[in-house]
Amino acid sequence: MPSILIIPIVIVVILLGLTVYAKANRAKLKGKAGEARVHMRLMALPDEYHLFDNVVLLTEHGTTQIDHIVVSRYGVFAIETKNYRGSIYGKDDDTEWKQIIKTDVRYSRKWWKTYTYITKNKLYNPVKQSKGHAYNIRKKLKDFPHLPIIPLVVFSNEADLSGVKTKEIVINENDLLDVLKTYRNIYLSESDLYKVIECISIHDSSLYIDNKTHIRNVRLAKSVSETKSRLGICPKCGGSLVLRNGRYGNFYGCSNYPKCKYTKKD
Repeated sequence: MPSILIIPIVIVVILLGLTVYAKANRAKLKGKAGEARVHMRLMALPDEYHLFDNVVLLTEHGTTQIDHIVVSRYGVFAIETKNYRGSIYGKDDDTEWKQIIKTDVRYSRKWWKTYTYITKNKLYNPVKQSKGHAYNIRKKLKDFPHLPIIPLVVFSNEADLSGVKTKEIVINENDLLDVLKTYRNIYLSESDLYKVIECISIHDSSLYIDNKTHIRNVRLAKSVSETKSRLGICPKCGGSLVLRNGRYGNFYGCSNYPKCKYTKKD
């Protein structure tokens, strides 16, 4: 290849790399902004609630990062924050949910006319995320088997959640404090409350596991899960994947159903 052609190619590669980096950085900053807003709301809770932010727990597959954990005598709340706007669509068993944003844009020349620009994005099912967080908190708090661990997903107030079909708690930021305060049954004595707080503090690895390490662990766990699935092994419990016919077509389900409810599309 002539050397005169190499320079433009290198420039294009660099520009593409910078574009990808900028998008990833914007997404990260957007997520942090949502977490900061939820943090400020949670700080308005009475003193009987204890707040943890950005908790990293070691798991059998690596690490899991939890945006917020609220500890109270009424239960422990695992909160997953999603700073998304637009219409959100999804169900409990979906692997991915959808985000649709409709924006009215004026024509540059015909300023009196507008058209609707539609943006579609996918996000990993946040209900599965939050339930996974609750599961990992439960494993750390095995000395308190009767203590409820409640998973919650909190979207920004700009998100329309009417398209979400779920049995779990998926709410907008405005509803967060009201939902937390509906839990009034007492499960912990004052001394046990401090034991739970101490236990979470001890298991929080965020001080010595940086974000890059956590992301690497997440990607590794995903790769292992996909490999097991391709081999016909349930990545959740190690059972066999069996081809089944369901309401919406064929799918693979775990042989240990109903104890294990892992599924994947055919």
